[in-house]
Formats: sequence, structure tokens, C-alpha cells
Amino acid sequence: MRRGQPEPIAALDRLGSFLHLLKQYQGSRFEAYVTQTATQTTAPADVDFPAERIAIDLSESGVAHVRLNRADKMNALDPEMFEAIIAAGQRLEEMKGMRVVVLSGEGRAFCAGLDTSSFTRTPSSDAAPLTERTHGNVNTFQQVAMQWRKLAVPVIAAVHGVCFGGGLQIASGADIRIAHPETRMSIMELKWGLVPDMGGYALWRGLVRDDVLRELIYTNREFTGAEAQMLGLATETSEEPLARALELAETIANRNPQAIRAAKRLQETMVEGDTDAILLAESVEQDAIMRTPNQVEAVMAAMQKRKPNFEDV
Repeated sequence: MRRGQPEPIAALDRLGSFLHLLKQYQGSRFEAYVTQTATQTTAPADVDFPAERIAIDLSESGVAHVRLNRADKMNALDPEMFEAIIAAGQRLEEMKGMRVVVLSGEGRAFCAGLDTSSFTRTPSSDAAPLTERTHGNVNTFQQVAMQWRKLAVPVIAAVHGVCFGGGLQIASGADIRIAHPETRMSIMELKWGLVPDMGGYALWRGLVRDDVLRELIYTNREFTGAEAQMLGLATETSEEPLARALELAETIANRNPQAIRAAKRLQETMVEGDTDAILLAESVEQDAIMRTPNQVEAVMAAMQKRKPNFEDV
């Protein structure tokens, strides 16, 4: 802080520096920031993930467990964490045998949002503008949340402890959110004089009633996981959200993987498309699934009352 500078102004300077610093990471390479601990039978042997920000395990049944692994900082988002999460998403897109993803946080929190301790880092003078689309239709910060919705398979977020700001937007990218009833949650951005800009508005559309969402954003008030379920921001609550998420993931992993992926595509069409587009998409997806080996296996397993043995897709 410059001598004689009021503390509120100094805080704004630190926040601005942090946001500029985050921007400089747009377009960077991501492969150096993920620790891969998955079952080696399904993971490429030549991929190196030396850093300790994200861990990925892949079970024999096809459940990929992605863990935010910065427990000492409550999994707060600094530039390296942004990079690591995007790298994890890229890794999952290439992972063979994956049928469903569980996303959780190590330690006391799912994700506490932006890491304010990074505010004092020196910003880059050539940072790209937020309006630059670095990952398809989104920028880097939006990709951290939107990539879970774009992933071909269902994603289940297990939310505990604290889930603030960017952390809530990341969780909102999941197909399903299971929260501990006492989880502390908030759409935090207005506390810093900002708006949610990591995909929240796109992800919350259809989840939360419009006037309720406005109140949560305008006031940045805290609410619990139990209230989040009533509001639409959590699918269900559990005293053991990770265990419940893994249990649900195992159920999904034992469904026809082609049909599961098609169902997720149809869910997105339902949100974005008009009635004609939805009806045609249903027909296209069903036509591509019917009489395939996995669809036949689903029928046979149900009739024979046994666990199905699906081919990976």
C-alpha cells in the first residue's frame, strides 16, 4: 500500500491487480498443473502431471473422482488453480473408460472462491480482455465452471464446508449437486463490487427462480446447503455428500454409456432449443442408440437380473 493511501483504496488496488493477473493466464498451456493418480490401465502412460493442485482417480467401474487439492487454502482459486482445473477438464475429455465424474474438494471446503491473498501480485500489462473467447464460446474463467456442463458424461459435485463465489459457479457446472446441509454458500461477487462472471448466469438459468436469484446476487448473503436445495442450487443434501455422490455415480456408471451421453446432450438441448429442435433431437439420439450392442446388453441384463457389461464409448 502506498504511504497515506486509505485502506479501501488499497484493497481495490489489490483486487484489480489480482484480476489482471488472472487474465494473463488466458491462452496459457495447462498440462503442468494436474496430478494424475488414475488407474493406469485406462490412462495414457506418457502424460505427466507434476503439480499438486488437482488429483484424478478412475475406478474400475468408470467413475472418475476429481479432487480440488489445495486444502491448506480451502481450495481457493488463484491463477495456478484456474490452470489446474482446466487441465483436469482436458484430461477427462481424453480419458478412456470414464462414464461419470465426481467433483469434490479436499480438506475443510469444496472451494472458498477467489484467493484474496493473490491480490498483491504484479499484474501483466498485456492481459487479454475478458471478452476474448479463449475456449470456444467462453473465456478462461468461464471455462473453469462451464467445462463440467460441456463434458460428455454426467458430473456430480459433492459440496461441503464452504462454497463461495467462483466455487459455487464451479459446482453449478455439475449436472447434480449434493451438499452437506450445513455447507456455507454464497454468490459472493457483489462483496467485492463485481458481478458473477464465471458462467453463473448461464448455469443458474432454470435452476433458481428469477427474483430469488436477484436477491442472492444483489445481497451476496450466505445460505446453507439445506436452503440451497430449497432454492434449486443443490439437488439434494446428505450428511456424507462425497459418499452419496460416489454411490450415485456407481449407479450411473452401470447404465448404457451411450444412452447416458445422449441423455446429457438432450438435457442441454432441452434448455437451449425450441420444441421442434428438442423433438428432432430425441429422435436422432434414439435412432443412434437402438439395437446397438450396449442397448441390447441393457435389455438382456435387465431381463436376466444381472449386472450389465457395457462396451466403453
